[in-house]
Amino acid sequence: MELKKMIAESEKVQVFVSDDKCVKVFKDADEPKSVVLYEALTHTRVEETGFGRIPPFEGITTVDGKWAIIYRHISGKTMDELMREKPKKREEFLDKMADLQVELNSLKTPKLSRLKDYIKRSIDGLDMIDDVKKYELLTRLKSMPETNTLCHGDFSPDNIIVNSDGVYIVDWLKAKQGNPAADVAKTYLNFCLKHRTEAAEKYMKIYCAKTGIPAGDIYDWLPIVAAAQLKFKRPEERELLLTWIDIADFGD
Repeated sequence: MELKKMIAESEKVQVFVSDDKCVKVFKDADEPKSVVLYEALTHTRVEETGFGRIPPFEGITTVDGKWAIIYRHISGKTMDELMREKPKKREEFLDKMADLQVELNSLKTPKLSRLKDYIKRSIDGLDMIDDVKKYELLTRLKSMPETNTLCHGDFSPDNIIVNSDGVYIVDWLKAKQGNPAADVAKTYLNFCLKHRTEAAEKYMKIYCAKTGIPAGDIYDWLPIVAAAQLKFKRPEERELLLTWIDIADFGD
């Protein structure tokens, strides 16, 4: 397989285009098979919900001794790129983005792993907060309502691709079944981590207006999803995440 052009890169993977395929290559030749298979399984279970705005999974292979996952390539621009190119249409893009999240949050996914279980493991493994704070966060997590709604887990403008055929959502590695308010809280946090707090507030208002979910329900999840995000140990995120973790009585 000829990898013609690299289109994205992160700490763990490089993403290439090969004809009409998108090939996600894991950088570490010793990447556990379980990690690769889990991502593929998660993606296919989202496909099985009937959600049509996801690149089809096409297989697993190796490239130069490294594991790779193959998806159908979706060309186009990310919604993040469009927002930057057309700032006057930002609110229109936020509205379309909210429609997408409402759509995916309307689906049920009993086969996916549970968001609350993932967050609990993430908080349990933290070494930068004390045991009292950890207990408070886990107690709050336990009290939160739980559903088997589809949650993307990293829904943000740079994971939305727009082209002449429509709109598609990529990067489903963190997809779980859980509470949609938690999924929107993570989206809000993603905006804030990129210093776009005004867009975060605007987006939350749009989503809440479309769904009837009180903003307070989303704010209640913020300390919890912020704590889960700390597991990635990104220095540029640490200060803001620790601010959100400070337990408070959020409300409308």
